[in-house]
Amino acid sequence: MPRAERERQMIDVAVTTFAERGYVATSMDDIAERVGVSKPMLYEYFHSKEGLLLAAIREARTALRQATERAVTGATTGKEVLERGLLAYFRFMAERQDAWSLLRHELSFLGPVASEEVEAIRQQQTDFNMLLMRAHLTGASDEEVEAAAEILVGACERMAVWYERHDHATPELATQYTMNIIWNGMAFWQESDRGTPAG
Repeated sequence: MPRAERERQMIDVAVTTFAERGYVATSMDDIAERVGVSKPMLYEYFHSKEGLLLAAIREARTALRQATERAVTGATTGKEVLERGLLAYFRFMAERQDAWSLLRHELSFLGPVASEEVEAIRQQQTDFNMLLMRAHLTGASDEEVEAAAEILVGACERMAVWYERHDHATPELATQYTMNIIWNGMAFWQESDRGTPAG
């Protein structure tokens, strides 16, 4: 098996096992057995259990960025960009439930390095949102665009938690509810002549 394919297999099995048993309770022996490789091979690829976790987080970060970029390609209005991006995000959460569950429930055990990787995912999405917003929120300052991008990332994280709690929820429903709140707020910044904010 090519190295890249083997590495992806190890990461996929690790994420599933971490999600099922918990990061702390999972051993490298457990993962090696499920993958069908020796434990020394796991260490050769990732050096440690934390290294394997970091690889999983980085892979998820890359995949999420690619999914959102593909989703907004060809969108022509700010509303369409936001709606497509949100739907891609919630679909990604739904399709990668093991990874999401691991990050949500085990964050306190991940350690500072892994926590920094999780924060890097947030920053990646914030930066991407800012790039898109600047093209469509013509009435907003750079600071307002940055604030709006941070708000959007935080809102999506909490909506993903809501999604997890409700069996009937779909990515489309999560997108609709988020659009109902977020888009109305962003519409304010699409008007260049909006007066001086109160306060």
